[in-house]
Amino acid sequence: MRELTRCCAILVVVAAALWTPVGIQPPRAAAAGPGATATAVPAPAAMAPAQGLDPEEATEAYLATLDAETRARSKAYTEGGYWLGLIALAYGIAVAFFLLNTGLSHRMRDLAERLSKRKPLQTALYGVQYVLISTLLLLPLSVYSEFIREHRYGFSTQGLGGYISDRAITLLISIALLSVLLVVLYGVIRRAPRTWWIWGAGASLGFLAILTFISPVYLAPLFNRYRPLDEGPLKDRILAMARANGVPADEVYQYDASKRTTKISANVSGFLGTTRISLNDNLLERGTDEEIEAVMAHEIGHFAMRAASEYFVFFAVVLVAGFAFVRWGFDRALDRWGSGWSVRNVGDVAGLPLFLVLFSIYAAAITPVTNGFIRANEVEADLYGLNAARRPDGFSTIILKLGEYRKVDPGPLEEWLFYDHPSARNRIFMAMRWKAEQASGGID
Repeated sequence: MRELTRCCAILVVVAAALWTPVGIQPPRAAAAGPGATATAVPAPAAMAPAQGLDPEEATEAYLATLDAETRARSKAYTEGGYWLGLIALAYGIAVAFFLLNTGLSHRMRDLAERLSKRKPLQTALYGVQYVLISTLLLLPLSVYSEFIREHRYGFSTQGLGGYISDRAITLLISIALLSVLLVVLYGVIRRAPRTWWIWGAGASLGFLAILTFISPVYLAPLFNRYRPLDEGPLKDRILAMARANGVPADEVYQYDASKRTTKISANVSGFLGTTRISLNDNLLERGTDEEIEAVMAHEIGHFAMRAASEYFVFFAVVLVAGFAFVRWGFDRALDRWGSGWSVRNVGDVAGLPLFLVLFSIYAAAITPVTNGFIRANEVEADLYGLNAARRPDGFSTIILKLGEYRKVDPGPLEEWLFYDHPSARNRIFMAMRWKAEQASGGID
């Protein structure tokens, strides 16, 4: 999920993980397109009988099956992504200060005030202007990162027309969602000028909960066509596994991601009657039955262990701390530069660019913390999936396919800083250790 435009995402960048379906984000395969046949990565030594298996040797055997070209492309793509993230942060900050220093932000507010005397409507009108202008200013970087770069590495299958269509849909969604969020947030600020940072964090978390609820049914279908998975043994096994683990769904959906990307993905998303089991057509094309079952077991694990509840609690704390930082930084910045920006106080919507700058800096600073929490959650889902599907080799081969777009063996510091999922090496080792331990316990 996917996602709102960058201008909306900056505000909720940390908590956005609550809306995006949690789970494996397997590869954007450079070597195989939507018509590729279902193949598993061969690793004969690793696929030896479980009895007497050495997990470290088996892990090395799997990693050795990745060819040098794939590793080099993956390394370049991954490390380039680190720099791109830093550039995006700097670019976003530059855009925000452009809006403030040129007076464009306060002129947008003044226009909204001339068009309506009602504060909520003024806020919404500013939000519409902000989305349109910031989207335009951020467009060069967006086009490069989302379209040009993805094509350069062979991960995108989308033509320019399709990309423009997606951007237009995302723009409309962002206008609607950000306008509503701003009305609620600035209403809270005006009504609770001293404790707004606590209530604002709560309102933002509630907003994201609503997005989690409506996304599978109302937002995701705007970008992809969903249809029931064809009847057959695979669907029966997925549903049986879901029912055995408490997932309230009686259907499995597939969606046409291949029109946009070569990325393999699946999720169990939603709650309160909107729970949906979904997998994309790339996974069906590229994955073996064992690999698909392993992926779906991982996704079911997130749901069965109530990962969404853990995320809400964790990110509620993160949001409160973030809003507290914004309050501290906003007051100090306003004392120094507020008159030049014509921003009256924190409740003035013209100060939104400053609000987003501060929150984005905070989010970037605590990235290792949030990544560590997500990684721990992913490890739990990996172990749950191994026990539910009992497919350690299928799990390992699908994880290897992530190596087509993410370095399989980063250094410890690199993984701690940048990875929100465990590295391929660590995940495969976990699977091989599970396989060996099951055999030593007399379970095959």
